[in-house]
Amino acid sequence: MSGGAVAIVVEDEPQIRRFVRAALETEHWRVFEAGTLKDGLLETATRRPELVVLDLALPDGDGVELVRSMRAWSSAPILVLSARGDEKDKIRHWTPALTTT
Repeated sequence: MSGGAVAIVVEDEPQIRRFVRAALETEHWRVFEAGTLKDGLLETATRRPELVVLDLALPDGDGVELVRSMRAWSSAPILVLSARGDEKDKIRHWTPALTTT
Protein backbone atom coordinates (compact mmCIF):
# COMPACT_ATOMS: atom_id res chain seq x y z
CA MET A 1 0.00 0.00 0.00
CA SER A 2 1.46 3.36 -0.97
CA GLY A 3 0.64 6.73 0.54
CA GLY A 4 -0.71 7.08 4.04
CA ALA A 5 1.05 7.69 7.30
CA VAL A 6 3.64 5.22 8.52
CA ALA A 7 2.98 2.98 11.53
CA ILE A 8 5.34 0.41 13.01
CA VAL A 9 4.08 -2.55 15.01
CA VAL A 10 6.73 -3.86 17.42
CA GLU A 11 5.31 -7.11 18.78
CA ASP A 12 6.81 -10.58 19.11
CA GLU A 13 3.51 -12.46 18.65
CA PRO A 14 2.87 -12.91 14.89
CA GLN A 15 -0.91 -13.25 15.35
CA ILE A 16 -1.12 -9.92 17.18
CA ARG A 17 1.09 -8.23 14.57
CA ARG A 18 -1.19 -9.50 11.78
CA PHE A 19 -4.33 -8.31 13.59
CA VAL A 20 -2.92 -4.83 14.28
CA ARG A 21 -1.54 -4.56 10.74
CA ALA A 22 -4.93 -5.43 9.23
CA ALA A 23 -6.72 -2.90 11.43
CA LEU A 24 -4.28 -0.11 10.57
CA GLU A 25 -4.23 -0.89 6.86
CA THR A 26 -8.02 -0.70 6.82
CA GLU A 27 -7.53 2.92 7.91
CA HIS A 28 -4.95 3.49 5.12
CA TRP A 29 -1.80 3.37 7.24
CA ARG A 30 1.43 2.04 5.73
CA VAL A 31 2.45 -0.61 8.24
CA PHE A 32 5.85 -2.10 8.95
CA GLU A 33 6.55 -4.83 11.50
CA ALA A 34 9.27 -5.77 13.95
CA GLY A 35 9.31 -8.84 16.19
CA THR A 36 12.22 -7.83 18.43
CA LEU A 37 13.52 -4.77 20.23
CA LYS A 38 16.56 -4.66 17.94
CA ASP A 39 14.40 -4.70 14.81
CA GLY A 40 12.00 -2.18 16.35
CA LEU A 41 14.85 0.25 17.03
CA LEU A 42 16.05 -0.15 13.44
CA GLU A 43 12.57 0.25 11.91
CA THR A 44 11.69 3.34 13.95
CA ALA A 45 15.02 5.04 13.26
CA THR A 46 14.85 4.24 9.55
CA ARG A 47 11.18 4.87 8.78
CA ARG A 48 10.41 7.76 11.19
CA PRO A 49 6.83 6.62 11.87
CA GLU A 50 3.82 8.75 12.77
CA LEU A 51 2.66 5.96 15.11
CA VAL A 52 4.27 3.04 16.95
CA VAL A 53 2.29 0.15 18.41
CA LEU A 54 4.58 -1.40 21.01
CA ASP A 55 4.68 -4.50 23.16
CA LEU A 56 6.78 -3.80 26.25
CA ALA A 57 7.80 -7.45 26.77
CA LEU A 58 9.97 -8.30 23.78
CA PRO A 59 12.19 -11.38 23.58
CA ASP A 60 15.46 -9.42 23.46
CA GLY A 61 14.66 -6.57 25.84
CA ASP A 62 12.19 -4.15 27.37
CA GLY A 63 10.13 -2.05 24.95
CA VAL A 64 10.73 0.92 27.24
CA GLU A 65 14.21 1.10 25.73
CA LEU A 66 12.60 1.80 22.35
CA VAL A 67 10.48 4.55 23.91
CA ARG A 68 13.53 6.22 25.43
CA SER A 69 15.45 6.00 22.18
CA MET A 70 12.57 7.28 20.08
CA ARG A 71 11.77 10.16 22.43
CA ALA A 72 15.22 11.60 21.74
CA TRP A 73 14.07 12.50 18.20
CA SER A 74 10.29 12.05 17.96
CA SER A 75 7.06 12.95 19.72
CA ALA A 76 4.99 10.51 17.65
CA PRO A 77 2.30 8.64 19.58
CA ILE A 78 3.23 5.25 21.03
CA LEU A 79 0.36 2.86 21.69
CA VAL A 80 1.40 0.25 24.25
CA LEU A 81 0.10 -3.30 24.02
CA SER A 82 1.20 -5.16 27.12
CA ALA A 83 0.26 -8.00 29.39
CA ARG A 84 1.86 -6.19 32.33
CA GLY A 85 -0.75 -5.95 35.04
CA ASP A 86 0.34 -2.80 36.86
CA GLU A 87 -0.92 0.36 35.15
CA LYS A 88 1.74 2.41 36.97
CA ASP A 89 4.43 0.20 35.46
CA LYS A 90 2.98 0.79 31.99
CA ILE A 91 2.97 4.59 32.18
CA ARG A 92 5.80 5.54 34.54
CA HIS A 93 8.28 5.85 31.69
CA TRP A 94 6.15 8.51 30.02
CA THR A 95 5.30 10.56 33.09
CA PRO A 96 8.27 12.12 34.91
CA ALA A 97 6.30 12.60 38.14
CA LEU A 98 5.67 8.86 38.41
CA THR A 99 9.30 7.83 37.94
CA THR A 100 10.21 9.21 41.35
CA THR A 101 7.52 7.36 43.33
